[in-house]
Amino acid sequence: MVDIKTKHVAEAAVEWALLQGLSLKATPDSARHAPFSMTPSVISRDRFERLKKTVPLMGKLIHSISEDREFLSRAIEPVAKGEPFFAALLAMHRQLRKAPRLPLLIMRSDFMDDARHGPKLVEFNGIAAGMGPFGQKTHELHRYLKESYKDEYSRWSNAHEGALIDNPAIERLAQGIAKASMKIRAEFEGGGPATFLMVVQANEDNIFDQHLLELALQSKGIRTIRRTFRELHGQLSSGPENRLLLAGEGPIDCVYLRAGYDYCDYAAYDIIGQACCEALTRTRVLIEQHRVAVNATVGQQLASSKRVQMLLTAMTPTQLSRFDLTLDEAKAVKSLLGEMLAIDENSSGWMSKQPSENWVLKNQGEGGGHCIFAEKILPKLRSLKPEEYQVWSLMRRLHPYPASTPALLVRKGELSVVDNLICEIGIFTLHIDGQPFTEEQGYAGYLIRSKSATTTEGGVHSGMGVLDSLAYLNQ
Repeated sequence: MVDIKTKHVAEAAVEWALLQGLSLKATPDSARHAPFSMTPSVISRDRFERLKKTVPLMGKLIHSISEDREFLSRAIEPVAKGEPFFAALLAMHRQLRKAPRLPLLIMRSDFMDDARHGPKLVEFNGIAAGMGPFGQKTHELHRYLKESYKDEYSRWSNAHEGALIDNPAIERLAQGIAKASMKIRAEFEGGGPATFLMVVQANEDNIFDQHLLELALQSKGIRTIRRTFRELHGQLSSGPENRLLLAGEGPIDCVYLRAGYDYCDYAAYDIIGQACCEALTRTRVLIEQHRVAVNATVGQQLASSKRVQMLLTAMTPTQLSRFDLTLDEAKAVKSLLGEMLAIDENSSGWMSKQPSENWVLKNQGEGGGHCIFAEKILPKLRSLKPEEYQVWSLMRRLHPYPASTPALLVRKGELSVVDNLICEIGIFTLHIDGQPFTEEQGYAGYLIRSKSATTTEGGVHSGMGVLDSLAYLNQ
């Protein structure tokens, strides 16, 4: 039961969230708090330590694939035949042979802790891998509530909650970006701070997460700039030794894409004489043709696609080891890969004999709204044209244990109680030219998004998910 004391604590939590930037932009001059849980989810120490140790190897793997032009071309060509956006990405990739950019791979790998099989990969996020700062701030919110409102916090916390798990996402992501930026800056003569360019979407609501990262970079002496692809069109040029220059701003040392994972990010109908997306895809290619740190490169975006993920799940550890992994490392990575199946002309017949609740049908889209569940899978399979088969894949559905006690969630200032909360665990890793950054071999913090087990869309923006954090399971 939610009583007056609980409501007062929730009000304090909402005010803390607004004060600390745990917010989404509502209108041009206002913000609302991001939805969050009042207490953390729990995970066993062994499982969390396994993720911290193994997921950086996935960053190593994806970097190697992103630089393997032949493998990527073979992997993506079938998708490009049925998906115009991937055709455009592949065309961009083929223009970037021997590109002088410095690959900066900031990746978030999302997992669910399956009740039977343990943590299994849901998807890689190799472009626009955001919300690390929100992950840290949610951990800090839970720590604040635990210290300031002990009784109410204990009332709603998991019965098996142990110590809160620290989340250093803001500092570690900023450290890695700063290191890559200053590496480029040091290669050129001249004074002044290193300059970081964040490529963003127009009119998006998730800007405070981005600004928290920018503030951390500014505290390290990095100059930060924000632009959309449209605003960059015609404003980038080449300086001596492949230096990337931005009109009115000067040399750029690092480019971080928080846009570019959807065709609409490249749409510019006001540019006369070119197809609507051609001009802005050329802008992205132009960036990589310079000596600048880039996340995400086109290769990184393709390497972290669901198409490549599906191909990796079908490989043996020996086959995975071709991508700069030792056999033991490949076995560790393989243990976290779930089951995925390619789609062909026989898939609908096969699926008609399977329990539909055991599978999810996915296309290549990023973010929420790209998954089809349960009874909707078979009609969709039957509607696909042959050229669309390779755009889609089936993934075995994961079923985490729900929380053992009711969880209290806050959305738009309103409280709700969920009896079957489950969480998705995002692990951030950071590699500079394939080398892990940070003292924990590339581990750079985590993001937890939780939802009711009966909800299929768990995104914080596009679904019914909430921000969460982790505590160790007190066994």
